[in-house]
Amino acid sequence: MVNVHKRRRFMAVVALTAASGIALSACSSGSDADPSASGSSGGGEAASGEDVTLDFAFWGNDVRADMYTQSIDLFMEEYPNITVNSTFLDYPAFWEKRQTEAAGGGLPDVMQFDYSYLRQYSENGLLLDLAPYLGNEIATDGLSEQILGIGVVGDQTTGIATSTNAWGMYTNPQLLESAGVEEFGGGSWDDYKSWVAEVTEASGGEVFGGTDYTGRIQNFEVQLRAEGKNLFNEDGTPGFDEARLAEFWESGADMRGEDGSGISQQKLEEIYPVSGFGSALTASELTWDNFGAGYLGELGESYTELGLVAPPVTVEGAKDLYLKPSMLHSVSASTEHPAEAAMLVDFLVNSPEVGAIFGTNRGLPASTTMQEGMTFEGLDAQIRDYEESVADRLGDAPPVPLVGYGTLEEKFRVLGTELGFGTVTVEDAVSQFFSEMDVVLNS
Repeated sequence: MVNVHKRRRFMAVVALTAASGIALSACSSGSDADPSASGSSGGGEAASGEDVTLDFAFWGNDVRADMYTQSIDLFMEEYPNITVNSTFLDYPAFWEKRQTEAAGGGLPDVMQFDYSYLRQYSENGLLLDLAPYLGNEIATDGLSEQILGIGVVGDQTTGIATSTNAWGMYTNPQLLESAGVEEFGGGSWDDYKSWVAEVTEASGGEVFGGTDYTGRIQNFEVQLRAEGKNLFNEDGTPGFDEARLAEFWESGADMRGEDGSGISQQKLEEIYPVSGFGSALTASELTWDNFGAGYLGELGESYTELGLVAPPVTVEGAKDLYLKPSMLHSVSASTEHPAEAAMLVDFLVNSPEVGAIFGTNRGLPASTTMQEGMTFEGLDAQIRDYEESVADRLGDAPPVPLVGYGTLEEKFRVLGTELGFGTVTVEDAVSQFFSEMDVVLNS
């Protein structure tokens, strides 16, 4: 068991110059400011020491909810004057609710945040600038400048990365053994489709080799990066045209439908919110490498291990993968308790005890302080080793997601679902996506 290190109770010495928590302060957050500076020249609103209540929201499943419950209990034990009320939803519902709350000015005090939405919420003034709290309420000794820079939009630090992850492919060794099929040995996307069909056929349709990969925008991004393009460029323009998107979606046609080699969309709807992979109905899933713990939790005690291999190759030798902040923690600009909210962010990002609880559920911890609480074994060691194994495919991270990226990502997912049901053609799906993209990019 990890020894409990009592953390210092931070007290900032200067209050915010703005009376309203909604207005973002720019002090100590200039583009050439040291992100690890104490912020004493500008400072943040001091912790009151009085009894306060914070609302904390995250997306995930019951496995992650239990981890957060344990972590928050430790936080409240250490700070008995702070009560934290937490809520969670699945990913799409989480952002639907945040958008509703944002329109009404009622975002939770602290939120698990996705990189895809960081620019949008930051530029709309909805997130608190955390720069005045760095080095005070939020310890920075375990966070590199690169990690701190992930959460900077413009000249404000509006998120602290909890961890990083990479795109990969989970497999189920027990299902593959029962089907008599070897692990995917690498190769092209066509090779992967052939392997999926082999698994499905070998199991007699009781287990499917995988899910139509063209329903995930990340797989499209991996292919574009291999071709030397971005999904979206720094200026917000797309790195693809209608023909390239149509080619991508058409490539998944033989995996879709009741007669496809992949699991059908109808079957996925029947088992929702659990995925095909989490239900032991598919033998592979292309996703971020931090999803492993959640899958094991869904699969239950009958399944004790997962495979984790690199995704298919589009162009040999290409730098098609990258390390992404799996998530960040952000604070609402309208919080009435900014210092206490920053203290909660610090605990969830830096605490060794939280590291021991989560392992790599949120990705490899970004904070070396948090890593001190971890014993890298089992799945945790597997994820660390996987990221080392794909080092030759890791390139520079893409530009910070444009405003509205989350909307486009969700539209892509919805269209992928409709393609799976056969309620829309590839031509219509491309037309709808480009129409949505035109609205988002020109709004």
